[in-house]
Amino acid sequence: MLPMVGVPPTIANGMKNYREVFCRDAGYEHVSRYVSGLVLSENKTLQAIHAQQVWPEGKEVTRRAMHAAVFEAGWSSEELMVKHRTEVSVDHQGGRGREVIAVDWTQAHHERGPHIHGVKEAFDYVERRNSLFQTVVTGTISNRELIDGLAVEVQVPNFSEEELEYLRMTKQESYTEMEAVQKRLVELLSYQRNRLAYLKRTEMAVEIVRQIESEGQFPKADYAFDNGVLTLDLTKLIESKNKHWVSEIECSRHINWVRLF
Repeated sequence: MLPMVGVPPTIANGMKNYREVFCRDAGYEHVSRYVSGLVLSENKTLQAIHAQQVWPEGKEVTRRAMHAAVFEAGWSSEELMVKHRTEVSVDHQGGRGREVIAVDWTQAHHERGPHIHGVKEAFDYVERRNSLFQTVVTGTISNRELIDGLAVEVQVPNFSEEELEYLRMTKQESYTEMEAVQKRLVELLSYQRNRLAYLKRTEMAVEIVRQIESEGQFPKADYAFDNGVLTLDLTKLIESKNKHWVSEIECSRHINWVRLF
């Protein structure tokens, strides 16, 4: 791969729309370079992206400084996605055919990254073996000319059974030291926090649709999804917004209807 001497004009122009999300020029500059690396670099790791960059004289930064600018600068991913949907909505206001929002989920494999956020070891029904992956729920909007991403959420792994088993195995009948009491309270609170934070992928899909509809950027867009995220809560939410939806139903699923005559 050729070294990158700067941010490509196309990426730089696109990043200008998100400048207000970042509080510092240095952080914005590093994020722009990071996005360039994600698009152009064969190796998407932070270390590989940093190694491929040629910095202007006097501006080279350490890998640690780049990490701080990209991941520790205090910018909000939620705010960034709201801004992104606002920008994208301009191209989806009619004139290019019917608008459809697709909600889906996939497995992002990370065989060499067991410590990456959201990575878990579980059975992969596609590969038919256990593997390391993230469960990712996405939302995209398309018409006859364009397709744009609207949302991407990584599912937090559910370790509640393992955590509960640990709590059962380490419980004591009584505690005589305050330090031990405090440690136990932290463990119990952590278990409760993780339990409440976990969402099924179907619940994540509902939250994505709820957020998109609350912003009101795509009033004419209907929805499409497969049975991987199909639930009654999702269909009721879409219909409450006076919108249509289409989905795939498993051939083994029973269908109930009211006979009118």
